Amino acid sequence: MSSNQQRVKLNDGHFIPALGFGTYKPEEVPENKPLEAINLALDAGFCHIDTAYVYQTEKDVGQAIRSKITAGLLKREDIFLTTKLWCTFFRPELVRSNLEKSLKNLQLDYVDLYILHYPVPMKPGEDLFPEDEHGNALLDTVDFCATWEAMEKCKDAGLVKSIGVSNFNSRQLEKILNKPGLKYKPVCNQVECHLYLNQSKLLNYCKSKDIVLVAYCALGSQRPKRWVDPNSPVLLNDPVLCDIAKKHKRSPAQIALRYHLQRGIVVLAQSYKENEIKENLQVFEFELPSEDMKILDGLNKNLRYAPAPFGKGHPEYPFSDEF
Repeated sequence: MSSNQQRVKLNDGHFIPALGFGTYKPEEVPENKPLEAINLALDAGFCHIDTAYVYQTEKDVGQAIRSKITAGLLKREDIFLTTKLWCTFFRPELVRSNLEKSLKNLQLDYVDLYILHYPVPMKPGEDLFPEDEHGNALLDTVDFCATWEAMEKCKDAGLVKSIGVSNFNSRQLEKILNKPGLKYKPVCNQVECHLYLNQSKLLNYCKSKDIVLVAYCALGSQRPKRWVDPNSPVLLNDPVLCDIAKKHKRSPAQIALRYHLQRGIVVLAQSYKENEIKENLQVFEFELPSEDMKILDGLNKNLRYAPAPFGKGHPEYPFSDEF
């Protein structure tokens, strides 16, 4: 079975495959690895690929997709592609230029989903993480509602099919939803979500607004040195998770992904290993009984692997709110 087997309807009428392949590359991962992994994912049957301008893997994604299309193995419409507007391009006049850079990297005419990556605007410029001489993030004062209007224009121009947000809390989503003259509401909110941070309150809020929750770090993150505390627990080693995996003759990763799918969450999985990539696609072949779902619910400890410290001084830093 491929991830085509299950799709989730977005509030604008488009459909997003319920399982996606993530392409974030930690600095310690060799340069050639993302392209290799994306090719493996496409060959295995992933049709939903998630990237971002700031990941610097868009060129790899574009190359992999283009080579499959050229070889007649895929059509553009077979692929659901997400990329993201980075924080240094939040000024309304810069939004389209960031999207056009992404489209050039991706060698595509449009993306299926374009997302506001993080609600904290940063100082425009070449630097992706601008800092002052003391190492403090250089933040900007743009209202993300103005940024959202520029995103709506990109949708109207046909450069993107759907628009959404990432790392927003419920208060920030309300701000967009209540914006005077709102043309398109966000179709999704992509957030860190896993067994140790199950986001049940945010999930319920998003469902009530017909906004799809998309989970990143669903397998407990790749633990990049720059962002993740090395002392944080390794999710896939959790004894409760491993017991349930053993019971179902599945891998802990498959159980962790299946848990989210059954909660109505679109989930992103990432691996550089061919066997794991193929294994992750098998999550549509089984179902977890409600008693196992309850046990897995109980693993929540509100642990955030990726608290994104660079936005902490800004009033729109999202993780100070409960959900």
